[in-house]
Amino acid sequence: MLKLFEERNRKVIFTALKIYWVLLFIATSYPTSSLPTFGVGDKVEHMTAFFILGVLLNLTLIFQSKYPRLKEKHSLYTILLGSGYGIFDEVHQIFIPGRFCEFLDFAADFTGLVLAVVFIILLLKVNKFIPE
Repeated sequence: MLKLFEERNRKVIFTALKIYWVLLFIATSYPTSSLPTFGVGDKVEHMTAFFILGVLLNLTLIFQSKYPRLKEKHSLYTILLGSGYGIFDEVHQIFIPGRFCEFLDFAADFTGLVLAVVFIILLLKVNKFIPE
């Protein structure tokens, strides 16, 4: 029964990650004038977007079983993969009208990823969950 539960979680989390990552890429591919504003600074938006990405990516790495090294070092790989995407995203925005490549945006992305990793570590410790 536990195996079925883990398989279901793996699929749900991986699907959520794929959908979110595609939506994030689409959202950053539009000029800023085409997007709604949320009344917070763009650094908070970057940090929030990458926090969500980091949570989903970290959970995906924890629940996957194909690559043991990724599972074992899920926090490190979440930050590395997420940061790689953050750099790609900032460079990609050079080509979008009204968007800019800014180091502080990347710093906010990185901060969101680190907060996501800390959040997942705390969540795992509180729930005493140890990935198999």
